[in-house]
Amino acid sequence: MWGWDHMNGYGGWGFGWIFMILFWVLIIVAILAVVRWLSGGVAGGSGDKSALRILEERYARGEIGEDEFRRKKKDLSS
Repeated sequence: MWGWDHMNGYGGWGFGWIFMILFWVLIIVAILAVVRWLSGGVAGGSGDKSALRILEERYARGEIGEDEFRRKKKDLSS
């Protein structure tokens, strides 16, 4: 009576479930993107560095000397 052609021949389990999963994944990703955008952007960007981290990078590149590094580090910690 029903034969092979009934509901794509798989009892209704064609490729529709793949599209449903993709749909929900896209919805979740969109929600996470909006939450991240509202909370101030992407973490780890150049605007997210702490002052101490920038100071350490400048010292490592040789832009400032050891005395200046220690003095500024002390200012930041107090």
